[in-house]
Amino acid sequence: MLHTRLRVEERLVLDAIEHRGLRAETIDLREPVFDLGDAGRWREFDLVIDRSLSLTSSLNAVRILESYGVRCVNPADSIELCADKLRTTLALETAGVPSPRTVVALSPEAALEACENVGYPCVIKPTVGSWGRLVSRVNDRHAAEAIIEHKDVLGSVSHQVFYVQEFIAKPDRDLRVFVVGGEPIAAIARTSEHWITNTARGGSAKGIDVTPEIADICRRAAACVGGDAVAIDLFECPRRGLLVNEINHSMEFRNSIDATGVDIPGAIVDHAICLVSSLASDVAATAGPSS
Repeated sequence: MLHTRLRVEERLVLDAIEHRGLRAETIDLREPVFDLGDAGRWREFDLVIDRSLSLTSSLNAVRILESYGVRCVNPADSIELCADKLRTTLALETAGVPSPRTVVALSPEAALEACENVGYPCVIKPTVGSWGRLVSRVNDRHAAEAIIEHKDVLGSVSHQVFYVQEFIAKPDRDLRVFVVGGEPIAAIARTSEHWITNTARGGSAKGIDVTPEIADICRRAAACVGGDAVAIDLFECPRRGLLVNEINHSMEFRNSIDATGVDIPGAIVDHAICLVSSLASDVAATAGPSS
């Protein structure tokens, strides 16, 4: 398991591995040096589960390990797609998976026009970020001008991409669905008096049933990014029904296990075991019968 800090989630995954009679080695990504011409001991691992808090560390380490031939959960392509909201939206649009209307501008002037085009209120987000940070509800042109100027002057290079989304007048909740191995295994409703319902921002979680409608849209969304274990955030739009808002490649689940009664870390480990078995079968089939 790759990590930068062992949180509750990582310890729960390790417990699930141990409970199944297996051994996992934890590797702090701040420590190893990767020799790009020599895989060395990395090829000794059957599979690597990435749980790093650092997107940069995750993506680069997994890219390197995949070049060594090591199977990773999640794959680098999936991490890259999920981490970038623009790329996620493009993947959803290409696959015809319903999502909020989104427009993108590459200059402050065009960003203001984008807000006017979408209509107020609208939402401005960074294309890379988590926990609802720097997500702004823009109620009118004056607010749009202020936020766009702040992003332009104070933001990093990534903030020069203005990602503007329609505001969905959803109930005081959104849905998060956990998908492992392509199958939705659990879902919660995150409720808050604030329009941002992330549990990291004080929202409360309650388990809900995975309806056929929820299962269908989440299977399609997970397939868009090719993730082994992802969390899909859904909006319940009064006009259009379920919409995929975001897909998370390194989801937190500590507050969702009791709420849903589902062993989420156990499901991740069981999927990893299936992957290892499949890889072993592929190797045996390629080798052919022994002489």
